[in-house]
Amino acid sequence: MGVDQWYQKFLGGEADEKIRKIVLIFSLVAFLGHLCTYFLNELGVIEITGEAKTLVNSPLSSLYTPFSILLTYETYQLIRTLPSSFSTSVGKQYEVVTLLVVRDVFKRLADFDSKNEWAVDGELGLILLECMTFLILFFTALSYKQSSDVSKISKVDENELDSFVYSKRAIALMLFVAFVLMAALSFGTWTISLIEGGGGVDREIFFSDFFTILILADILILLLSYRFTVDFANLARNTGFILSTVILRVAISASGISAVVLFTLSGILGLAILKISSNFVKKNTVK
Repeated sequence: MGVDQWYQKFLGGEADEKIRKIVLIFSLVAFLGHLCTYFLNELGVIEITGEAKTLVNSPLSSLYTPFSILLTYETYQLIRTLPSSFSTSVGKQYEVVTLLVVRDVFKRLADFDSKNEWAVDGELGLILLECMTFLILFFTALSYKQSSDVSKISKVDENELDSFVYSKRAIALMLFVAFVLMAALSFGTWTISLIEGGGGVDREIFFSDFFTILILADILILLLSYRFTVDFANLARNTGFILSTVILRVAISASGISAVVLFTLSGILGLAILKISSNFVKKNTVK
């Protein structure tokens, strides 16, 4: 089979429909399973120790598991959008990171000890900042979703465009293979850590490595685009998109206020690039 056939088999609409159904069922089962684990631990039927104990701190902790599954599915969706416009792909990246921040807020709330006094300069302040970051990223993701395709900046021959899309589908397939391998490796490593008394969770698991590979894929697509256009506006726009992704990657590995600042910076940068590009396209269209 050729690239297009393999793409349709694993990343096409029919494949997505099947995977979505499986993900929804798996998320529900995982949520109920995590909730049961919490109650069994509370009743003393089982005992969760080590770093994994943070996963049964409260019933809210059970939200972490289905959200992780949904995040994995959204990452799959991100790979599917790669052959489309650069802006659409970047918008999907912001959707993934938005859900990632929400999951962190849920975990932070679940880990909070109500016996402790909340201080604005402590845990409460960080939660407030993360919620504000969520709003910025959420707005950024929706802005990209509703924007026009700014790839109209450059005119590309139809045959060349088909060739470019074909190349991007090949890259998407390679990214999909890396996605599956990294997901399996991350889960396997976490399981081994759990058996050894660890089992702690954070946003670096899987997403840190995946965004690193994603940046390399974005750069490869940027270089391939030079075959079809040398337009500065198009190059600068796509380079800016990659810069925002790099900032997201660094933010994933950061902690506390540093992560909040970097996530916010990426969102603001993404909005600015989108606004400038959209205005540029409108002016050229009027002419």
